[in-house]
Amino acid sequence: MKNSEPAQANRITDMAQDARPREKALKTGIKSLSDIELMAILFSTGIKGKNVLQLCEEILRDNGFHLSKVARFSATEFKTKYSGIGIAKALTLLAALELGARAAADAIRVDDPQMSSSELVYNYTRDIFSNLVHEEFWILLLRQDNRVIKPVKIGQGGLASTAVDIRVIMREALAANASAIILLHNHPSGNLKPSQQDINLTKKISDGAKLLDLRVLDHVVVSPKGFYSFNDHGMMP
Repeated sequence: MKNSEPAQANRITDMAQDARPREKALKTGIKSLSDIELMAILFSTGIKGKNVLQLCEEILRDNGFHLSKVARFSATEFKTKYSGIGIAKALTLLAALELGARAAADAIRVDDPQMSSSELVYNYTRDIFSNLVHEEFWILLLRQDNRVIKPVKIGQGGLASTAVDIRVIMREALAANASAIILLHNHPSGNLKPSQQDINLTKKISDGAKLLDLRVLDHVVVSPKGFYSFNDHGMMP
């Protein structure tokens, strides 16, 4: 006996016209769409037992409706966690999230702001550290007016530390004719408190910079939970 219940609309094109995310975006603009609807446009189809909107809502709910948590998956992890989603769908979503993060960071850089606060520094650089599971140490090289010349990666380490060669920092600053430096590194653990090693390193770099008439304005520690500024907390030597 045939099931008399209507089949679920797994494809966007099978959905009612006014419920389709693409049509809504065309009518009211892409910014009017919810996160679920934006993901649905990327996926186009659902999986067995779930239409595309139900699938996207489930993924977001699993991650507390935080897109940043979804962005931390690798394509393989995503495929494993959500049965029925293939590598192509996973990569499409992760690529879109990465493009969004890069676009947000680039919008700040296009404006070429002065690095006048730790929050500006954090917003300018946070895409560098997003989703990293290891530590990295970077510097921002600044002009006399505290606008950015360029960010430079100095070192990469493991889960809890990274080696930093102070000579490399000074060489990069001199080569770029920088007037000031901002130090940055991440704590993948989420702990924002600087370690004694962080404090000692900041002093060594600051002392070395003074000999070259370079200003070290701040050391910003970045984590998935936010940031810690040495300058804001009166920790700069």
